[in-house]
Amino acid sequence: MKSVDLWLSEYSESHTNPINKLIHWIAVPMIFITVFGLLWDIPRPSFFAFEWVNWATLLLLPVLGFYFRLSFSIGVAMSIFSMMVMLLLDWFTQQNLMSLTLTCLIVFVVMWVLQFIGHHIEGKKPSFFKDIQFLLIGPMWLMVFILRRLKIGY
Repeated sequence: MKSVDLWLSEYSESHTNPINKLIHWIAVPMIFITVFGLLWDIPRPSFFAFEWVNWATLLLLPVLGFYFRLSFSIGVAMSIFSMMVMLLLDWFTQQNLMSLTLTCLIVFVVMWVLQFIGHHIEGKKPSFFKDIQFLLIGPMWLMVFILRRLKIGY
């Protein structure tokens, strides 16, 4: 398995342009939220005994496992962020204002369009074309920046 530093180094190669970086600061968290939002809204089988057991929280387990295998502090930070996402999704569904699925689908598409615009400006393909695991590195790349700012090692 690659080290955190190797993942970050490879990811950073196609994320040097300031506009592309800014787009990623907006789009990456929103894509993370919308992916889990789309999974959150899939009807749960009756054998999911607890309200919070759904397709989003089940997928979150291996995702967090990936982060914890790379780094304990990244795993903790991504767990905190993920819990905030789950709370946001739960709150959104309780508001009954709009369809969570429709909202997430629209935001997901718009954010991916922005991502591709950012990479067009950058002049480099998105990293996940090289390795699908880079879809998990994007959120970690941003989180490591936050951890560094907070002077927390990763």
